[in-house]
Amino acid sequence: MIAYAQALQLLLDQAPGAVAEGVAVAQADERILAAAVVSGQDLPPFNNAAMDGFALRSDGLVVAAGSVLQVGGWQAAGDEASDGDGADAWEIMTGARMPAGLDSVVPVEQVEVLDAVDGRPRRIRLQAAVKPGQHVRLRGQDVALDETVLAAGAMLDINAMTLLHALGVAEVQVQQRPQVAVISTGKELISDATQALQSGQIRDSNRPFLVSRLAAAGAEVVWDGRVSDDVAAFDAALDAALAAGARVVLSTGAVSQGRYDFIPDALRARGAEILFHKVAIRPGKPLLFARLANGSLYFGLPGNPISAAVGLRFFVEPVLRRMLGLKDETSLQLPLQADVRKPPGLRFHARARVELEADGRLSVRVLSGQESFRLKTMLRANAWAVLDGDSALAEAGSLARVQGWGHLQPLQLDGQEKA
Repeated sequence: MIAYAQALQLLLDQAPGAVAEGVAVAQADERILAAAVVSGQDLPPFNNAAMDGFALRSDGLVVAAGSVLQVGGWQAAGDEASDGDGADAWEIMTGARMPAGLDSVVPVEQVEVLDAVDGRPRRIRLQAAVKPGQHVRLRGQDVALDETVLAAGAMLDINAMTLLHALGVAEVQVQQRPQVAVISTGKELISDATQALQSGQIRDSNRPFLVSRLAAAGAEVVWDGRVSDDVAAFDAALDAALAAGARVVLSTGAVSQGRYDFIPDALRARGAEILFHKVAIRPGKPLLFARLANGSLYFGLPGNPISAAVGLRFFVEPVLRRMLGLKDETSLQLPLQADVRKPPGLRFHARARVELEADGRLSVRVLSGQESFRLKTMLRANAWAVLDGDSALAEAGSLARVQGWGHLQPLQLDGQEKA
């Protein structure tokens, strides 16, 4: 049995490097940028009106209320550039390019039309003073040419993608999603939710949990399936997973020391190198990590649901993070709300709730029901609290390491996101 820090270092030493690929912006949602995005244009690309009204020339001075101005023409959004040098004013619509020589806009509501021809204003009177530059969106005011708008390592979301569309960026370089497979083992497992359970049977909840959480962690699940406690069936499933392109394989169950815990021997028979088996943690101590003969990484997670969740969050996700080209994850240090009993000498991963105190400070509450078979506790948890050390008691007020439910997901606190 090895310490968590030693196990994590072994994992990161074996993790493949990130690989970049180009994808269309429309397909880049929740992808990690492999290279910074530099704007190839100004945004806005030209000076334009922020509202319907009249463009006029201020020359840096306030244009007084009551001024009577001649209107030289009109400009709608999408019209070609106009020359307003010879005019006092120019009728203009929201988003329309400012005519050359004009620098301010007066809203239509602040203008009295004195003269019109065929419905087009020809002479107007200002009903309010106009400040220089008012209601004009300047070229490059939002984004300047050659400005870095997104750094490498940023995760694209709808806001980032909207900006990229506005800048005319059609394709971005992103990190390839790590290709992962999931194998559930156990003759007791039933995958069909409509099938009635027979004596000794349970639902296969680990596999859908892992598949969903892996997607949220930035991976692509290329294969998943369930096998009984049978080496031949396991070998066939692993062959199928590798044929589908899996660079990382996760299995649940069959890694302890019982009669049916066959995975360690099955891996050795395939030429795999087992790098560690059992870590000084709880839950999830029997966790196994190996390198397969083809170089793919293999995680044998225990079968209890929370043990599998801990294995994913604290062993698999750091590897995925490295494969996505991201820096090592940071964590919060928050005070415990109450005393917590922990297994002495083991790193304890507890489902917890980060809460906002009345004085505005954050603290963490370790939830009751920490046994590794209990799923309902996950409904109330919004974080993991990690407790290290030889002591059997972590006292109220002492600091716990706190990490979010997933490495790419910000901590959710009472409907608000906390970094």
